[in-house]
Amino acid sequence: MTTRTVEYPADGLTMIGHLALPAGVDRRPAVLLGPEGIGLSDVERRRADALAELGYIALAFDLHGGRYLGDPEEMLARCLPLLADPDRMRGIGHAALDVLRAEPRTDPDRIAAIGYGTGGAIALELGRDGVDLRAIGTVNALTTGRPGEAARIRCPVWAGVGSEDPIMAAEQRDAFAAEMQAAGVDWRMVVYGGALHAFHHPPVDHTVRPGVGHHPRHAERAWRDVVDLLTECLPVAEAV
Repeated sequence: MTTRTVEYPADGLTMIGHLALPAGVDRRPAVLLGPEGIGLSDVERRRADALAELGYIALAFDLHGGRYLGDPEEMLARCLPLLADPDRMRGIGHAALDVLRAEPRTDPDRIAAIGYGTGGAIALELGRDGVDLRAIGTVNALTTGRPGEAARIRCPVWAGVGSEDPIMAAEQRDAFAAEMQAAGVDWRMVVYGGALHAFHHPPVDHTVRPGVGHHPRHAERAWRDVVDLLTECLPVAEAV
């Protein structure tokens, strides 16, 4: 497995992504991986590496031009307007998707998008924009879109959320489920009992918002569920 840093323009910034490649020279299915609102960190880089070890081309994409926003107020000041603007989210997603597709080993017809928080919202917006994806997986990202656009989603959607997440509370879960169901999407949701927002993310050394907390057991389960989604919808063929 090898990795490299990739720079590309998006949202008026120079984004710095992390591309992980499995051993070999053959074409492989690929996964776009989006981070929480705080931005790309070693957490997502390690997840991209783990996907490469499983045989996928994986790109962990950037949100903030190479910055990690550990200050919750700074993070919200950037992410809330972004989450309210589907076109900006799609622009960030498409820019990263173009980088992933440009990798010679990527099979352009076999790509999935997974993401956490803001990165998951971007994955969903790519689906609502009609991008041909094999699967969409999100954690902490039960965002709803513009009326009717969920009907453009062409692939299964998996969503994970903590039962005690105050940001993605029961009303938001219900709204997301209603949108997916009305659009005829092949969707499923896993509610992890007792988990808060960002339960999948290891503890950090800076201030976090109330309602955010790590749940190690559910973090492992959510990762297994993401891998199961990819195994079902985007299986890795044996290298020739």
